[in-house]
Amino acid sequence: MDDHRADLRSGKLKLYALEKVLPPDEAVGLRREFIAGETNTDLAALGEYTIPIDRVVARNCENMIGCVQIPVGVAGPVTVCGEYAEGSFWLPLATTEGALVASVNRGCSAISKAGGAEVRILRDGMTRAPVFAAGSVAHAHEVVAFAEDHLMEIAEIAQSTTSHGEFLGMVPYVVGTSVFLRFEFDTKDAMGMNMVTIASQKVADFIARETGARLVALSGNMCTDKKPAAINLVEGRGKTVTAGVFLPDDLIRDVFKCDTASLLDVNTRKNLVGSARAGAIGFNAHAANIIAALYIACGQDPAHVVEGSSCITTADPMDGGVYVAVTLPAVQVGTVGGGTGIATQAACLSLLGVAGGGDPPGANAKAFAEIVAAGVLAGELSLLGALAAQHLAKAHKELGRG
Repeated sequence: MDDHRADLRSGKLKLYALEKVLPPDEAVGLRREFIAGETNTDLAALGEYTIPIDRVVARNCENMIGCVQIPVGVAGPVTVCGEYAEGSFWLPLATTEGALVASVNRGCSAISKAGGAEVRILRDGMTRAPVFAAGSVAHAHEVVAFAEDHLMEIAEIAQSTTSHGEFLGMVPYVVGTSVFLRFEFDTKDAMGMNMVTIASQKVADFIARETGARLVALSGNMCTDKKPAAINLVEGRGKTVTAGVFLPDDLIRDVFKCDTASLLDVNTRKNLVGSARAGAIGFNAHAANIIAALYIACGQDPAHVVEGSSCITTADPMDGGVYVAVTLPAVQVGTVGGGTGIATQAACLSLLGVAGGGDPPGANAKAFAEIVAAGVLAGELSLLGALAAQHLAKAHKELGRG
């Protein structure tokens, strides 16, 4: 170990190469020690972790120096009446925001008392959109025509790269001499970005070779990945999910301490009018809070909270109560691959009963997406109720103060 320390200091051994000469835990420890010395910082707390890291250093994190721990609370149980998720579920929420878990817990209680959240997946398709440079607008038109005329061949090429995914289709977009081809795939239980990227590369190479268009970038931002975008709100990306529940007037009074009219007014003026005036992509109270907490706990890519937060919350007055629903156009989740195999995250997926591959393939990821939507609905209901009852500041004062 002393030789390795000396080699690091001299530059003979690179930080990123430590796993090639040491077991993972020792490599991480030595790297942390080196960085602590270089920055004169106490990093000992980062070395306190229980997850096995052999897989982590190989597949999830380069130049690892330790782990940041996030508290995980549980909300629920919440009753979900979906096509893939059916029953009562405890929601693992990783967060440092005081009052969040308590708020979602109250929403879960209201949903369960009302008989459960109806949840449906409206469509399912992960996208990747390469951008090509054509020589002229006429050439750009020819590129699109070629891709449309050879769609079956494109599907075969895409399918040759994966034994799990399924090519669903393509939508072209042209801007001057730039050609964007938005490919869509069913990625089963994987979130699927690696799968669709590899497939899209082979397809894009074929199109460039056959048309003479120049492949500029494998992602042309029409996908759109990890950025706010109207195309995801309109067309969807990943799973488009909706969840709703009818709340009787007396349940609203008992659980949220407000009346139905006040809850409706808050949703209209805050979630709809306020969001529209602000030019928001999403029209909701705080969907990102619940999505982020569930994604982090369950090994999802937290950057996809960007798309997930483009949620629209609606409230329809009905005889004797109100029907509240959330529509999430871009829920990008998986139960295999990525961070789902890390021990703590796998435990949270197991808590939900969706860890690993589903039977049939894709069933677990769809069930997880339905649970996410039910959790978002719970969070929306609770915050709408707190605002309608003028209780928001009180709750944060009691539960969220540092």
